[in-house]
Amino acid sequence: MTEAVIVENVVKQYGTGDKPRPRLRPAGLNGRAGHIPVYMAVDRVSFSVEPGEIFGLLGPNGSGKSTLIRLIAARLLPDAGHISVFGHDVVRNPQAVENLVDQVAVEGKFFDSLSPMENLTYDARLSGFAENDIREDVIEILTRLGLKESSIFSSMELMSAGMQQKVAIARAVLGKPRLLLLEEPTMGLDPGAKREVQRIILELRELHGTTVLLTTHDMAEAESLCDRIAVIQDGKILALDTPENLKRSGAGPEPGPTFEEVFLELTGSRLTKENE
Repeated sequence: MTEAVIVENVVKQYGTGDKPRPRLRPAGLNGRAGHIPVYMAVDRVSFSVEPGEIFGLLGPNGSGKSTLIRLIAARLLPDAGHISVFGHDVVRNPQAVENLVDQVAVEGKFFDSLSPMENLTYDARLSGFAENDIREDVIEILTRLGLKESSIFSSMELMSAGMQQKVAIARAVLGKPRLLLLEEPTMGLDPGAKREVQRIILELRELHGTTVLLTTHDMAEAESLCDRIAVIQDGKILALDTPENLKRSGAGPEPGPTFEEVFLELTGSRLTKENE
């Protein structure tokens, strides 16, 4: 069976090194005037994800997680290496990749003047679904996530960031994608909605065989959901294994380290809730 995701020796860098910027930067800021250093966001990363697997990608802020997600979603091009999604190369056939992928990202955008129902039925029509076929599903999933029915038909500009995050999650899962990319999907959610999102992720895998790639700062969430976890820092993978094996390999207080302690030991970093 073809792997859901293959990442081979992938490199992505930002900056232009000795290439001048269009507008000069004052001398003394990051080196010579008019020049910026190369920043290696992803440094020869390799891993694969099996179909139906929930794969965690964990790391401190700025570690390269978000860049990797965008590369896999064909929203960025790698500078070197190879990425494929269900056999489709992200460089040669990005449209095929986009058709297989849905994403929940912290910068998810909506038409603020429209309601959640209008936004989601609009997206459904663009994806080829009939509006009548999706309305009941929209109400069901948003109700599960804690939205009142009145909010489902009210303008999104009146909604909190947490409520809009619930709509973003609904938008991603309604299409039952083959690959679901989740960047901090439960950040800012109340405990009930957070638990419901976790249940929905497991349901998608069990009922539809959805493969999930998850980034999160919630170590308990990662440990409970993920089949395997890659810990990344400075654009490089430090460790990749099941949560249990990662805990067994870590040093910590008896009777054994928590997963958070293992993460901190590997990265030497503090966990934060800030966006990358």
